[in-house]
Amino acid sequence: MIAFLCGLVIQVETGSCVIDVNGVGYLVSASTRTLAALPNPPEKARVLIETVVREDAILLYGFMESAEREWFRLLTSVQGVGAKVALGILSTLSPGELVAALSTADKASLTRAPGVGGRLADRILTELRDKAGKMPGGGGGIVFPAAATPGGGIEADALMALAGLGFRRSEAVPVVRRLLDERGAAATLDTVLRDSLKELAR
Repeated sequence: MIAFLCGLVIQVETGSCVIDVNGVGYLVSASTRTLAALPNPPEKARVLIETVVREDAILLYGFMESAEREWFRLLTSVQGVGAKVALGILSTLSPGELVAALSTADKASLTRAPGVGGRLADRILTELRDKAGKMPGGGGGIVFPAAATPGGGIEADALMALAGLGFRRSEAVPVVRRLLDERGAAATLDTVLRDSLKELAR
């Protein structure tokens, strides 16, 4: 089993790259996120690898970050999500955005990924929602306050939940405050949190 490759990036194409390790060129499939992070050929790179062995082929999938590889493994555990679809999801959503989408049942974000229709998005949400908080990008666990407390509690609770999702306070504060100002007395924790996630996950 190959854990990683360290060699020269020889070629980068749509959906894959070739890495030369001591004269052997390895074809590695990857998300657009990983491919964009690779150095320009022919520079050296270290790429984490997930090896998939089939009857007719040995396929290599590459990742610049361990978080993305962990999400790839989790996504491909869902029936109907093959390696190609998983890479499509990871090309569309970062680990943090995946946590946000799963935690808020944001089906629309999942269906933006190529190969993910409504039915498959529902299956992904059903099977992975409870696991999202333990994955990279989830801040080690997500805690959504059951109710806001008086005296500006909605803002504090929303910021706490967003911090649990891995969003920086500096980027979350202006979004949450603007949404609270727009909604006034009609603001609720659920709506502010949902709309904040939509904006911050863009």
